[in-house]
Amino acid sequence: MRIASAFVAGGLVLGAAACGEAPEDDKDAGSTGAKKYSACMVTDVGGIDDKSFNTSAWKGLQEAKKANDNIDIKYVASKAEADYEVNLTGYVNQKCDFVLAVGGLMTDATKKIAQANPNQQFGIVDSNPGVANVYPMQFDTAQAAFQAGYLAAGMSKTGKVGTYGGLPIPPVTIFMDGFADGVAYYNKAKSKNVQVLGWDKATQKGSFTNDFGKQDEGKKVSDTLVAQGADIIMPVAGGAGLGTTSAAQASGGKYSVIWVDADGCESTPSCSVLLTTVVKNIADSVKDAVVKAAGGEKLQATPGFVGNLANNGVSLAPYHDFDSKVPADLKAEVEKLKADIAAGTITVTSKAQPTK
Repeated sequence: MRIASAFVAGGLVLGAAACGEAPEDDKDAGSTGAKKYSACMVTDVGGIDDKSFNTSAWKGLQEAKKANDNIDIKYVASKAEADYEVNLTGYVNQKCDFVLAVGGLMTDATKKIAQANPNQQFGIVDSNPGVANVYPMQFDTAQAAFQAGYLAAGMSKTGKVGTYGGLPIPPVTIFMDGFADGVAYYNKAKSKNVQVLGWDKATQKGSFTNDFGKQDEGKKVSDTLVAQGADIIMPVAGGAGLGTTSAAQASGGKYSVIWVDADGCESTPSCSVLLTTVVKNIADSVKDAVVKAAGGEKLQATPGFVGNLANNGVSLAPYHDFDSKVPADLKAEVEKLKADIAAGTITVTSKAQPTK
């Protein structure tokens, strides 16, 4: 979920990596003449600077390199879904030690290329293709989104909150399911009737941009939700959601936003309008996988990794600029939800939840 744009971070060096000549648009971080362990990432179409899951996965590779300077990292950005197989195959041909696919949309391409190259180690974020040489990293974000829904219901002044997605795929709808259930839980606990706009969990129907990069589409959908009365919106649309945060800033406080994937106060310029973020801890899971693989550990496709509240694979980010605005009792209730969900006292369900 993902915004297409150029990305050049401090410390990135353009050029060929130890795993071979870099394909066009490849970005390589730190290469020497010595034999290295090469971790090569293929982004989803949103690109490396989506302020969301592609950005988080790249951060994980950067952290892996910091932990073990024998690890070389690089990425290639997919500009269209047709690039997935080409980019994955390119890294196999370059003899990358670890090939990382980012995003559920890459499932079919990753499965195909992995099955054709059974001795190649792959990893994938937000999917489980069920192939022995693909290490899946999945996240039960419904749990943290449940907290976010409860929080949004408690903070809404209009009694209406909204959410929308990029595409109706499991890594997106799982957030929306959890959010809707959190609002429903609040309503039951408080005898309220806060409405969720943009998503119906029962029918699995709702509002989508059908794109993870076009900010104008995100703005268009959120404008509609705001016009219907929503004063808190959770976009699950990668870079397209930046259209919502920009519009929220321009609204002069008319509505606020709950971000997803990476803490929006660290990854976007819109902290002032962000109530919180439903964090998917992709960076740590990617880092751990690559460091283990570089150290010679065999990554097991079963069970892979499923992040949840109990193992800190998902979480709610700090309230940042809203910290003084969220009532202490509401903060305590949201925190208790975390403990209850982690302990299994409260069960959060979604058709899109990952299974081990």
